[in-house]
Amino acid sequence: MQAKATTPDQYIKDLPEDRQAAFKKLRVAIKKNLPKGFTECISYGMIGYVVPHSIYPAGYHCSPELPLPFMSIASQKNFIAIYHMGVYGMPELYDWFVAEHAKHSTKKLDMGKSCIRYKKPEDIPVELIAELCTKITVPEWIAFYEQTYKH
Repeated sequence: MQAKATTPDQYIKDLPEDRQAAFKKLRVAIKKNLPKGFTECISYGMIGYVVPHSIYPAGYHCSPELPLPFMSIASQKNFIAIYHMGVYGMPELYDWFVAEHAKHSTKKLDMGKSCIRYKKPEDIPVELIAELCTKITVPEWIAFYEQTYKH
């Protein structure tokens, strides 16, 4: 479900009321904990956190006109999704997240490759997501991206 919003504030304003508070809390935690250099924007119809062209001019190899994606949050039909490319690409980060999730939530982890899904807003372990945000810096993400996805 891609939103029509052009700003993160508009994206949240357009959400169903029962999801707005969770998104605001999640957004604050992400912005507070992401290392310097990542920029918030609307990317692929979601709230995205990217490496801007000013830092990485080559952009995303699939669509070079877009900045290099790193993380997104989205309201889908049946769940709230957190997309994290580091969890998708780095086995050690994935293993850390899975182990830590069990310590932060009694709910079964519902996860795809880069997608972490929460059916109820109150089930989102915001503190864990905040800690996840601190795990990769912009230079580390660029180095991993270039090593993994050669142009």
